[in-house]
Amino acid sequence: MEGSAIAQFIPLILIFAIMYFLLIRPQQKKLKDHQKMVQSLRRGDQVVTQGGLIGKVVKVKENNELDVELAEGVKVRVVQNTVAQVLSKTEPANTDA
Repeated sequence: MEGSAIAQFIPLILIFAIMYFLLIRPQQKKLKDHQKMVQSLRRGDQVVTQGGLIGKVVKVKENNELDVELAEGVKVRVVQNTVAQVLSKTEPANTDA
């Protein structure tokens, strides 16, 4: 009797394990990669926001905000987490001189 009770839970355990490795784990990795990308944003990076706007980071502010220049003289303030993609990175300043 006890063996059949354990046998009934084996499919549920297998389904949960498959769901974890196919859905939950990749989503957590994607979220971690996005957070790393957002934290490494610097002045001069060309970015795409989730709204589809392409611009250049002018200033990284406190409170997770960025000033992004969309065109010459047109600046908007966006939340860092709304950056979907970094098109081009600027090289870090060389402080060895």
